[in-house]
Order: sequence, then C-alpha cells, then structure tokens
Amino acid sequence: MIRVTVDSVRVSLLTQNRVVVLRESDSRRYLPIWIGQFEADAISFVLQSLTPSRPMTHDLLNVVFQELHAHIEHVIINDIQDTTFYARIVATSPTGPIEIDARSSDAIALALRASVPIFVAPHVFDQSSVPFDTEEQDTPLFRSPGNALRDEDSTPSNEPATSDDTLSLFRDFINSLDNDDENPKNKPE
Repeated sequence: MIRVTVDSVRVSLLTQNRVVVLRESDSRRYLPIWIGQFEADAISFVLQSLTPSRPMTHDLLNVVFQELHAHIEHVIINDIQDTTFYARIVATSPTGPIEIDARSSDAIALALRASVPIFVAPHVFDQSSVPFDTEEQDTPLFRSPGNALRDEDSTPSNEPATSDDTLSLFRDFINSLDNDDENPKNKPE
C-alpha cells in the first residue's frame, strides 16, 4: 500500500468539474480523482478547517463509528476499473474487523474527519498517477474552489510564466477525461 495525503481539491477550468489530488507521501507522484461538487465540498471543509452549522453526512458517519465503539484504522483506494476508483474503509469494532466498500471520495472525506491514513493500492497508483512539480499544480487548467479566476493579462509580473511544455501533461490528462457528454464512464463519482 502507498500512503498518500490530500494535496488539494481543484476545479477544472475547462469543465468546472472537481478533482481531488492525492500526493504520495514520499515522492512527487500525484493521483487525480474526479469527484462530484458535494464530495469536493465535504473534503474542502476539512482541508480549510471549516465547521458547518449542521453536521454533514461524513461527520454523521464518523460519529456513528464512534458511538458503535468502532475505530476506523485507515481507508484504501484499492481498485480502478475504466475510470472509476473503488475504496474500502477498514475499521475494527468490538465484534472484530470490518471492511466497508465505499466511493473513493466518501472514503477520503471520512478519513480526513477521523484523522486516519489514506492508502492507494500499488497497481492503482501505477496505472493512474501523474508525476509533476509544484509549479504545475497552479496551471491555468485548475484552480482551487475558493480562489478567484485570473485573467491572463492580470497575472502579476512576479509569477513565472507557464510554458506549453509545462501544461502538456495536464492538458493531455484533462483531454482524456473531459468527454462527459460522449462517454458516460467519465462521470464524477
């Protein structure tokens, strides 16, 4: 298993779809997973240390685990089929170990709330990861949900210009996934 952290939640400027970016803990490899808006919000709330006025579904699920004296050990993104990621919530309870099938976005949101590790199966990471540098994360193809969009002319002069070579990795990745209307398997989870 490969341990990852949640690097960020981004919005594609091409489609307005959300992507959670997982980063391998000891390297520069990233795993982008397309997710829905509500799941992106659930993950972003925790990343930004925001507390909603009423508990969200993932908060409720975390409390249910606690009330049942079950302890979430970790979550693992254990498989990918076509473009769909699969995850498992691994927990222990007074009656023994528990493994629960989950959408990857829900497993990530719950792991953040329970402060437990997130893992990715090696074959999933090998098949879907993307190596890139930190400068490439802030390309015009993505923005953080809370950040304002910038016009090309309004980029401050102290920011480095982004070359086409720098963007090609993301452009190829985005183009392979942004056919939602034509390809139903590319729908966010």
